[in-house]
This record gives sequence, C-alpha cells and structure tokens, in this order.
Amino acid sequence: MNNSALLSFLCLFALLHQSLAASPQFNVIQFGAKPDGRTDSTSAFLAAWKQACSSTRGVTLYVPKGRFLTRSMLFKGPCRNSAIFIRIDGTLVAPSDIWAIGNNPNWIEFQYVNGVTISGGVLDGKGAPLWSCKLAGRKKQTLGFSFCNNVLVSGVTSLNSQMFHVVINFCRNVKLQGVRISAPGNSPNTDGIHIQMSTGVTVVNTKVATGDDCVSIGPGAANLRIENFACGPGHGISIGSLGKNVNEPGVQNVTVKSTTFTGTTNGLRIKSWGKPSNGFARNILFQHATMNNVQNPIFIDQRYCPDRNCPDTASGVRVSDVTYQDIHGTSATQVAVNFDCSKRNPCKGIRLDNVRLTYNSKPAVASCANADGTTIGLVQPGSCL
Repeated sequence: MNNSALLSFLCLFALLHQSLAASPQFNVIQFGAKPDGRTDSTSAFLAAWKQACSSTRGVTLYVPKGRFLTRSMLFKGPCRNSAIFIRIDGTLVAPSDIWAIGNNPNWIEFQYVNGVTISGGVLDGKGAPLWSCKLAGRKKQTLGFSFCNNVLVSGVTSLNSQMFHVVINFCRNVKLQGVRISAPGNSPNTDGIHIQMSTGVTVVNTKVATGDDCVSIGPGAANLRIENFACGPGHGISIGSLGKNVNEPGVQNVTVKSTTFTGTTNGLRIKSWGKPSNGFARNILFQHATMNNVQNPIFIDQRYCPDRNCPDTASGVRVSDVTYQDIHGTSATQVAVNFDCSKRNPCKGIRLDNVRLTYNSKPAVASCANADGTTIGLVQPGSCL
C-alpha cells in the first residue's frame, strides 16, 4: 500500500468512525450475552452480528466491559452495508476445554466481509493448557479473516492463543494498528500475525511476544508494509516458509521498517523448503532494524526441511532483490549474517547498506553460500557476497 493509498484508507475509516457516532448500536447484552466469564454467550454474539450485517446503514456492534465466554464464532458476509464498527470494551474468553470450542479452524472468524473495524478489547485464547496437546486440529487460531476487504483492527490485545493469533488469508486492504500480542516464548505454533494470499496489508505500531514467528508471510502475499514493530520473544519476522509445494505463488513488494528484535531466535528471515518449487521472494526491503541479542539477525535459509523429505536440499524458490539497510545491534551467535541460498537458484541482488552487528562486543562473522550481491557504506561483519 503506497502513501496515497494509505492516506485514503485512513480518511475512509475516519469518516466511517464519524458516521457511526449516530448509527444504530447493537449491544451483545441485549441479545443475551452474560459478562460473567462462565455463561456461553456465543449465540448472543452471532445474533447481534446477524442484525448488524443485515442493516442497510452503518452500525456499531458493542461489547461492554466484562468477560464473555464464547465458542468458535463465524461472522459471515457479504453484508448489506460496508461500515460495521465492532467496539470491544471487555474481554472475550475461549473455553479451556478443547472439545467445547467448536469445529472452525479459527475461534473468531470473519469471512466475505467488506468494511469492518474492530476496536479495542482483549481476546483471551486460553491456550496454555492446550499447548502440549497433540490434537492440533482441535486447537484454534484466535482471529481470522478470509476473503475480506477494507478491514481495520485497532488497539486489540490477543493473549495466549491456542495456535496463531491473527491470520489474514485471501484479503485486500487490511490494516492492523496498535495491536498487542502476548504468549510465552515456549508456546508452540503461536505465530503472532500470519499473512498469505493477500495484498495491501499494513501492520503499524504493534508489539508481539510469542513462541513462534512474530510475523509469518506466506505464499501469495504482496504489497505488504510493517512499520514501528517490536518482536520478542519469538522467532522474528519470517518470509516463509515458501516452496513447500511445487506450484506455489510467490511473495513480492514487502517493506519492513523501524523494527526492534529482543532475544529472538531470528531477526529478519527468509526461509524456503529445500525441494523443487516455482515460488519466489523478490523486491524486499528491510530498513532501520535494531537487534538486541538475536541469534540469527539476518538469515536466508533455503535448506528448511522440518519433515526431512527433501532429497537434495536444493530449493527451487528464487530469492532476488533483497535490501538490508541500517541494520544494527547485537547478535547472540558469532554468525550474524547468514545467506544459505539454493545451489539450484542462487540468491541474486542482495544488498547490504550500512549494517553494523557485533557479537560479545567483538566483530561478528558473515557466511554466504550461493549468494550474489553488493555492499554500500559501512558493513560489519565484513561482507561475504
């Protein structure tokens, strides 16, 4: 999303907020929701959504203070209006019983909706008792958007998701701002924000502390912007994994700007499976990043193979035109820059511009395999390109 498009997007939601001041309001309490944290309020939320979605005018769906227990909920469109404002002053609580939450992959899911704003509130996934559970298909992602356009998520907090916290899939023009995501560093598969098959996604002024990728960018993602973002604990910001399938759309036009990584296993990472694929990652800008004791501050890993079914470990994914500009701080390992690229499709157009990374107050080391590129300005550790 370019600056003019972003400005238009913000203006649209400013006007939407003003217009909703006098719009109809549907309070979930009026539909039977109980703010006691024990009574199942699922049907009340869905009934309120049905009214909001069927209105021909912009509406507000209001969740007041209190704790509201709900099973999985599908808020499905298309709706008769494109201005639904969901204001949450309370906390939504998932059941801790894995058999009670429902069969949807997401606990809270929006499908085929155009023009929805979610503002404030806490989403408590109650994931801790379930993280060791082997029934992965029963555990839920907290908040999902599929086939949605013009979405704003502002000031929402996600706690202890059972799996991924926020998932954006087949969407256009989605903005997350002021979002807070929190789970322990040892919580498995709790990616903070996962984006795939979507275009025009913006993430700003957001903090993620979790047990997996703070942001994971999957196949088919394009025109993404992440800015003023803090990560840690977690596995960093990852483009990938890519190339799991032979025929797979690529990732392109990604800007990651003004980020801070603290105690993470990775900083800025691109990872692809070590097997044949026609996927790609291109036109990527990583700019103004601070690393605080990060294990792999800059990492391209094209040997990723968790299931060990990669006969020759040569990735078919083409990585090109990746810029690292003003990346500084400390590495927790001696190898601070690691470009482990595919022997079948070497990385091309890698650019290091003013990179300053140290290890134990001493110079760190760079490692390159099948990578080609250039350096500009001061680059520490010394370039191996």
